[in-house]
Amino acid sequence: MAAIAQALTTRQREILDASRELLERDGIDALSLGSVAKQLGIKTPSLYKHFAGRADIEAALIGTGLEELADALEAAGPDLHAIGAAYRTFALANPELYRLITAGPLPREKLPEGLEARASLPLHKAISDPHLARAVSAFAHGMVSLEIAKRFPPWSKLEKSWARALDAFAAAGPPG
Repeated sequence: MAAIAQALTTRQREILDASRELLERDGIDALSLGSVAKQLGIKTPSLYKHFAGRADIEAALIGTGLEELADALEAAGPDLHAIGAAYRTFALANPELYRLITAGPLPREKLPEGLEARASLPLHKAISDPHLARAVSAFAHGMVSLEIAKRFPPWSKLEKSWARALDAFAAAGPPG
């Protein structure tokens, strides 16, 4: 079980599960305390016994999503192509959670210490230059965001696009 989930009460986990189901089914904009309460069959004020508000529910969702992404990237091993594939697979399997994680400023003060670094560590191990690693991250985010939004023409060979770009990043190597 993920560290964030372990730190929650049973009722908080139920609220988080209902929130995630709602998020994935109806999108970020539909995620409100009222909709979460309705999903659970309770009154909205009851949620305040467990979370201070929507921002705390979102932070918990972001935290669990980052933990899942970190798990996937760590399992990919040191190969840049495998890391890229794991990132893409996570984002496409969890499009609304991915959007929530990446849509705005990260609520760092509400996340477990070290989680953000853990999620980025596999990429930084594969690409030692931090500037180049950020560029790879931006590339991956752009690609999956466009793919989630269905912005690529149907004849696009996205696997080839990923492979070519990751080859180019890998060939760039450490700074000279």
